[in-house]
Formats: sequence, C-alpha cells, structure tokens
Amino acid sequence: MKKFLLSNWTYRLMALFLTGLLFIYVDGTQTNSQSSRGNNQITRLTSDKSESFSVPLSLTVNSNKYFVNGYPQRVKIRLTGPSALVTTTANTQNFKAYADLSKLSVGKHKVRIQQEGLNSEIKYRFEPTTITVDIQPRKTVTYPLSVKYNKQNVAPGYKTGEASADVKNVKITGASDEINKIKRVVAQLNIPQDARTSIQSQAIIEALDSKDKTVNVVITPATADVNLPISAGKSKEVPVSLKSRGVQSKSDKFKLTSTTKRVRVFGTSEQLNNIKRVVVEVDTSDVADEKTKTVDLDAKLNKVAGFEQSTIKVKISRQND
Repeated sequence: MKKFLLSNWTYRLMALFLTGLLFIYVDGTQTNSQSSRGNNQITRLTSDKSESFSVPLSLTVNSNKYFVNGYPQRVKIRLTGPSALVTTTANTQNFKAYADLSKLSVGKHKVRIQQEGLNSEIKYRFEPTTITVDIQPRKTVTYPLSVKYNKQNVAPGYKTGEASADVKNVKITGASDEINKIKRVVAQLNIPQDARTSIQSQAIIEALDSKDKTVNVVITPATADVNLPISAGKSKEVPVSLKSRGVQSKSDKFKLTSTTKRVRVFGTSEQLNNIKRVVVEVDTSDVADEKTKTVDLDAKLNKVAGFEQSTIKVKISRQND
C-alpha cells in the first residue's frame, strides 16, 4: 500500500487534480472581472444626466387677426434622461417650445408652455411652466416721420438747418390699444457734444406717446438715413479783457496775462453790435505767488450765444507793494 502511495502515478494524479482546481479558480475570477467591467460600461452608457438651457418660444396664433404682447422671446428648459440623448438634444435643440393661443380670445391669459419633438426617454420641465400673454386685435397704420435730436449738443454760435430723412412715412403694426397711444413717430438722431459740422447718420425710428415714452409696436422700416445741416452763425472777433475775481483784500494785486488776445464771438446781430470786448473773470483767491489757469469763457456774462473756443489759459502773478 505504501508503495502505491509513493509511486510516480500517485504524484501524477495529484498534480493533475491540483491543476484542474487552479484552472477553475482562474477562469472564474476572469469571468467575474469581465462581467463587472461589462456592467460598469453598460452603467456608464445608460446613466442619466440633467442639463438646463434656453430656447426660442413660438406662438400658435392667428397673426393676421391678433397681436400678442407680454411673452418672452426665449424660455428656459431643464432636460433629464440618458446622458447621450440629453447631450445631443442640448447641442442640436431639434425640438420646439411653443404656447398654443389658437383657441383664446382677446384679453389676458395664462398659458402653459409645451414642446414638440423631444425624445420620449427625456423628461423636461420649463422654467417658468406658464406665461401670461395679452391678446389684442391687430392694427396697422401709417404715420409721417419727423427727426428728433438734442439741440443742446450743437456748439454755441452754430445753427442747424432743417433735418431731412430718406423716409417720409412709416408703417406701424401692433395691438390696437398700443397704436392708439402714439402721438408722433421720430427718427432719433444722435449728435456728438459740441457739434460744428453737418451730420449724416442712420437713426432708429421710434413711436412715442404724449409723455415721449416709447410705444411697443412694430415699425417698418426700423431705421432712416438722416441729414442735419450745421453751420456757423453770425460772428466777429473782439479783444479779450481779463478781470481779477475773488480778491481777499485791497492790498492783493495780481497781474493777469494770456497769449490769447482776441476770440471769435457768435450771436445775433444785436448781440454782436453791443459787444466790444470779451470779459474774462479769473479767480485769484487761491494764488499765493504765481499760477496758470484754464478759464472758461462765459456767454451769459458777455450776453452772446457763444465762442469759437470755450476756454483760454491765463497766467496769474501776485504783485508786491
């Protein structure tokens, strides 16, 4: 019996048995590992995600009969679903957000926002879920166009001619109650401060109410090309007269000098006939010894419309007794 146990065959059988056990163990481990990896990959492919973004909002309404106010141009939507589907939908936005007004009458209404075209596996929510709209009868009228600009921006002594636009009349469409608010339609021309030359520019057209507030309507065309002539008025050159102001006591004496000896003055014929020199008041109250200041020319003090230049430099020197 001992000989049998110690024989070569015995060792061979034991080795074969152990090899079989080892193979079964390794194969089972690899199978479990591959199964785990496969499950992880499937989980990653089917995992959910959420994403929010804004999309255009359209209305289902008889636009030939009604005009709608109060609705947003875009709305926010939140999508939740399979990661790949949500990402693709967010990138392509291949669906429509809309509010159905087709069965509503004139007046204000609270309407639910709907969608069309989303994959059935995606859940969605609009933020907000509803909007308030004001449905009014549609009205179209024609108004004459005038030009509006700030005359204060024209340089003193310069005058404006009659502004003209390439558009004479405009077509206005909107809700009837908004149309009824309109008092005038203007091309708003922006001119730079201290303008001295004629301006040719494109101007935005606006409809204004009695308080010059913008009325919410659609204007066609939306802009106009405007020409505003600007030219110098009547003028003449006169000498400059420097005068000290702000002297603390009679003993304070100052010498005032300027390289500008004469300036051009603008005004009416009467104003120009009356002015012989331009008085320039110079504040000397803060001068201890010597100082150079830039001093404004005062049109009201001299009773004229304005000057070609608005300031001059004046050197101030204290004089000792």
